[in-house]
Formats: sequence, C-alpha cells, structure tokens
Amino acid sequence: MQDTKQKHEEMLQLVSFKLGDEEFGVDIMQVQEIIRMQEITSVPNAPEFVEGVINLRGRVIPIIDLRKRFGLEEKSHDKATRIIVVKVDDLTVGLVVDEVSEVLRIPADTVEPPPPIVAGVESEYIRGVGKLEDRLLILLDLSKTLSKEEKASLQLM
Repeated sequence: MQDTKQKHEEMLQLVSFKLGDEEFGVDIMQVQEIIRMQEITSVPNAPEFVEGVINLRGRVIPIIDLRKRFGLEEKSHDKATRIIVVKVDDLTVGLVVDEVSEVLRIPADTVEPPPPIVAGVESEYIRGVGKLEDRLLILLDLSKTLSKEEKASLQLM
C-alpha cells in the first residue's frame, strides 16, 4: 500500500518553455540558469543548429537553436527569447527557446511514453508527454538531443 502512495507522490520538477505553439519541459536538475538573449559569436564549420558561442562569466558555452535542432520554422529573436543553460552529460550548452514559461511540479504518474512523432519533433528526443490540466507538456531527454559526435565537436569549441 505504501509503495503505490509513494509512487503517486513522486513529483517531477521541470522548467517549461515554448517553441512556437508547443510547450516543452526539461528536468530542473539539468538547468544551471536562464539568461536573456545576448550577442552570439558564430563559429565557422559548426553544425547548422549551433548558433555559435557566448562568454558566460569567463566560460565559453556553445549555443544551440532548438528550433533548428528540431527542424522547426526559424523565428527571429525577440524580448521573450531566452537561453536556458543546461548540463548535458558533462557538457554545458545554451538552448535558445522562444520563451521560458515557468517552473512546474507534476506527478510522475501523469507522464506517458511519447507517441512516434510529436509536434514535428522526433520521438528520440522525447522522454514522455506530461498531461497537465489544460495542456500537454513535451518532456525532452536532453542527453539524446545531441549525438556522441556532436557532443565531442561542441566540447572543442
């Protein structure tokens, strides 16, 4: 009896953000900080989805445009655009998103496995889909958003 109660109370803490009309979430434990858009220095021969690098308090951090990574339509940055600085395995990267919504706590048992394709984003990047009262939240598996080769090339930046 206690096991089912404990399982029901397991909560996921997520940072939610928007790309277009869709809302995504990443595990808050992977998020280091959220910063405003800033000048990005482009890097020659970088993968197409890498916008470049920024200097964040003396650290050079590669910046990935999640819209490009997921093959979504490009959008110019505006005052709501943010960079979510995350730790993926042992690599720190910045993810450009349209806007950061909120920090959420959702019960783990409201998350369902991903369907084959969600909002044009391939299911390999998706950990699951969280059902909130009035909307769905696509949970990203950040460790799968970059291949081993891509992670290795970003570490060289």
